[in-house]
Amino acid sequence: MATENNTSDSGKDRPARANRRARRRMTGTERREQLLDIGRTLFAERGFEGTSVEEIAAKAGVSKPVVYEHFGGKEGLYAVVVDREMSRLLSMVTGALTAGHPRELLEQAAFALLDYIERYTDGFHILVRDSPVAQSTGTFASLIGDIATQVEDILGLEFKSRGYDAKLAPMYAQALVGMVALTGQWWLNVRKPKKAEVAAHLVNLAWHGLQGLEHHPKLVGRRRV
Repeated sequence: MATENNTSDSGKDRPARANRRARRRMTGTERREQLLDIGRTLFAERGFEGTSVEEIAAKAGVSKPVVYEHFGGKEGLYAVVVDREMSRLLSMVTGALTAGHPRELLEQAAFALLDYIERYTDGFHILVRDSPVAQSTGTFASLIGDIATQVEDILGLEFKSRGYDAKLAPMYAQALVGMVALTGQWWLNVRKPKKAEVAAHLVNLAWHGLQGLEHHPKLVGRRRV
């Protein structure tokens, strides 16, 4: 009988032990990441003004002081979220620029921006809003400027080889990158045509201009989706 009782007690204790393990106290790093994930989602849905520390804390299952302890308040949390998204986008774009031919480089830049918009939609929603707090990486406009700088050197070389004024390269770089960013914002809402087709038409306009538009533009690089 003693054996049966021990077995029964052990069976009853098992779920309790499992629950205790499931409720394991998060480390400081884990809690910080949890708050960042929750804040990122809420800021994307409701914006900075529409999100409260109370709601962030409630969704994380913690008290308000925990949020203040990690970030000093809503502003601090928001600033970290924005900085991370800007760094991610800039890294994706600059990392994609690997081709040698200028037209394929344009394709790669277009794809990188569209990839970010598609994969990190919440982050993009946050970035395109006007930010009420300062971030170390600046604003979305300044980030677009950083990306344009990467394209500027490429355009400068191309302008020189074709006999154009290389001093105009910065302006054209801003125009090209801005065109892709704004088109990407529109595409996020309509989700058609397909991403590769959007990239092809963007590069078609950038490469040929309105006068030389191809009726059925094709991508010249290896990527097709």
